[in-house]
Amino acid sequence: MEMKVAKFAIGQVVRHRVHPFRGVIFDVDPEFANSDEWWESIPEEHRPRKDQPFYHLFAENETSYYVAYVSEQNLLQDETGEPVDHPDVGGMFHTLENGRYHMWGGTH
Repeated sequence: MEMKVAKFAIGQVVRHRVHPFRGVIFDVDPEFANSDEWWESIPEEHRPRKDQPFYHLFAENETSYYVAYVSEQNLLQDETGEPVDHPDVGGMFHTLENGRYHMWGGTH
């Protein structure tokens, strides 16, 4: 079995390739690990492959904050350098440096 290596890391600020939102990665699944119901709710022509890393994000758009579950193929590194204002970011992360948050109690 081939080991999958995630392109993005916990704490990294990313944006969606198509939809207008960005967020901070707080967990990574090596491949799809959500429900079949969630998977089937995505229109078939837009469903990403299951055999790639999927990321849990503290996400934000112009009007709201939420948690998103996004495939690697649909993420890009966020180049703005701007902090993510999601209210849960401060509970897990502190300093933002070079597009990546550092976890509380962690080293870098």
